[in-house]
Amino acid sequence: MRAIVTVIGKDQVGIIASVCALLSEKNVNVLDISQTILQEYFTMIMLVDASQATIPFARLKEVLAETGKERGLDIRIQREDIFDAMHRL
Repeated sequence: MRAIVTVIGKDQVGIIASVCALLSEKNVNVLDISQTILQEYFTMIMLVDASQATIPFARLKEVLAETGKERGLDIRIQREDIFDAMHRL
């Protein structure tokens, strides 16, 4: 199952590395990634494959949110089909 991960927060060293390391630990593969800095704010969107994840999707969502909170970031994950449905015009 593919999913969209979003990361937003004040720019700091190691954001990409820490998010990618966490996903790798949970056997989630990064398929595509886009990131930018808007003034002092870091934004990133990732397309991931969570079909082989070692934890349930709901737990992965919690772990990402907890990690984000620890770093002062907003990290979210949504299933791709739900993300697509929410963003259709």
